[in-house]
Amino acid sequence: MLNIVIFGAPGSGKGTQSDKIIAEYGVEHISTGDVLRAEIKAGTELGKTAASFINDGKLVPDSLIIDILASVLDAKGKDIKGVIFDGFPRTIAQAEALNSMLAERGQAVSTVIGLEVDDEELIKRIIARGKTSGRADDNEETAKKRLNTYYSQTLPLKDFYINEGKYAKIQGVGSIDDIYAEIKKAIDAVK
Repeated sequence: MLNIVIFGAPGSGKGTQSDKIIAEYGVEHISTGDVLRAEIKAGTELGKTAASFINDGKLVPDSLIIDILASVLDAKGKDIKGVIFDGFPRTIAQAEALNSMLAERGQAVSTVIGLEVDDEELIKRIIARGKTSGRADDNEETAKKRLNTYYSQTLPLKDFYINEGKYAKIQGVGSIDDIYAEIKKAIDAVK
């Protein structure tokens, strides 16, 4: 089973590169952001709770995310080739919970694709995406809050995965195809 974590700041290209990985390797896609946005749009209690955190540029609590992830993963069944986790984990506690959840299913994280992009480019991308996505959180003010949250709470995951020997550093600036070529090398190295 090929289990990939795609890691990077908001606007680093995780969604774009996830689509290419899915097309090539046939893995399932679990985007916590997409799942949360669907809950928000549906007006569920989880969605309302999640919206209050997201709109303030904060992370949704681990317990909510982990419950969602376990449910979505189990719903995919046991005959899948693997999963790409997009937007999860975002904290060391979530990474440890993911390791435990996968271990309970006889699996592990295969590799972590770390897309590295400078702040100026990230904000430019998020604002540009906001003009076409309709996502309320794709604006400069919220982007800066999200980046601050990323640096304080999520970036420590890089060292966590480096210590596990799973982190593949990928320069996330350049053409989409050139970036993907580097990602493919990292994935093929662990297949």
